Amino acid sequence: MDRADMNLKRKAALPVAAIAVAVTLTAVALLIPSSAPPSATAAPAAAERPAGSAADLDRTVTALRTRLARLPKDHQAWAALGSAHVEQARLTADPGYYPRAERALATSLRLAPGNAAALTGQAALAAGRHDFAGAVRLATAATRANPYGPGAYGVLADAYTQLGRLADADRAIKSMMGLRPGVAAFTRASYAAELRGDLGQARAMLRSALRDAFFPADVAYCRHRLGELALRSGDLRAAGAEYDHALAAYPSYLPALAGRARAAALAGRLGEAAEGYRAVVARLPLAQYVIEYAEVLSAAGRDPAAQWRLLRGIRELGAASGVRDDLTWAEYEADHGDPALAVRHARAEHARNPNLAAADALAWALHRAGRSAEALPYARQATSTGWRNALARHHRAEIERALGEDAAARRSARLVRSYDPAFDPRLPALGRPS
Repeated sequence: MDRADMNLKRKAALPVAAIAVAVTLTAVALLIPSSAPPSATAAPAAAERPAGSAADLDRTVTALRTRLARLPKDHQAWAALGSAHVEQARLTADPGYYPRAERALATSLRLAPGNAAALTGQAALAAGRHDFAGAVRLATAATRANPYGPGAYGVLADAYTQLGRLADADRAIKSMMGLRPGVAAFTRASYAAELRGDLGQARAMLRSALRDAFFPADVAYCRHRLGELALRSGDLRAAGAEYDHALAAYPSYLPALAGRARAAALAGRLGEAAEGYRAVVARLPLAQYVIEYAEVLSAAGRDPAAQWRLLRGIRELGAASGVRDDLTWAEYEADHGDPALAVRHARAEHARNPNLAAADALAWALHRAGRSAEALPYARQATSTGWRNALARHHRAEIERALGEDAAARRSARLVRSYDPAFDPRLPALGRPS
């Protein structure tokens, strides 16, 4: 795929990290890059959520490059530039920014070995490439270099979540709360509560984040997450209202536009959903959005071939930039492709990152490959924390049914309906966390 096809209209971006003020170079030590790739399903893409747009980020990059042309030994500017490139990759779904980030961060560390800003940026870069063990190592080094930098604890929390180390993630969030109890900390605490099945606490933490939010992008992010909690509980009307609030605060906030499309699809308005996804994918072709769009087209009786071609291009671009995302491809192959290949991807993902989503992906891949007995322990792992995810519980019900465990299958099926009355097994990608 031509990289230009992936270099999107950045004016319609997600909120950026706090590098819009990096031109002053006084906030570099507080920089908190996003640490969760948008396609990762074991943690939200929730970093520091201050104001900004992709245009702000472009201006910051230009200003940093201008400064470095005059002051090439400014290690803080190199760290800020590297973290900016990590954020650009997230905003544009173009992992081609990662090599630029790698070079800038390495330059910062060469000029000032062990500096916390560059280590935090490297941790975010590792997480963006789905190297969560590396992200933990680098973020831990950053906390040792600067124990008072909340950004590194945010990356650490996300990486631990991806590794399935939820108790360690909770400790990192607690440290973050102690340093800066704001939007970034509250939203992570919310997701931790969601993974435990405590939706009341998850909503309460998001409400706390919303009270703390000042910038429009912060408000939009919090409203979107509240919408996602409502959507995953089957309350499509409440979800739509939250997405509307998000877009009122930040009209170009694409996750809320995707949320609207998701809600329309689950309500049976497939034509409306397809149009919504078409607009979102044209501006931000994340793998998850592309798969959701393709499933909606299929459910509407339309040809999704173009979306599957786009998805292959996304995979090739990511691999060329050092991204290893076996989870997405395990899920895709299990639902729409080759179950044997899904098993290989899922085993690789679970071996590196044994989180709930990876366990669910491996369980489903094994089941689809006709190996339900092997699948059941992983299905149990995926549902072991109280996480009220209808798709994971549906997978467990199907596996139990295949094994003749009828009573267990009926119980799991009841839980699916309890978790999310709007769940539609024809649209599995829409049941995965965004």
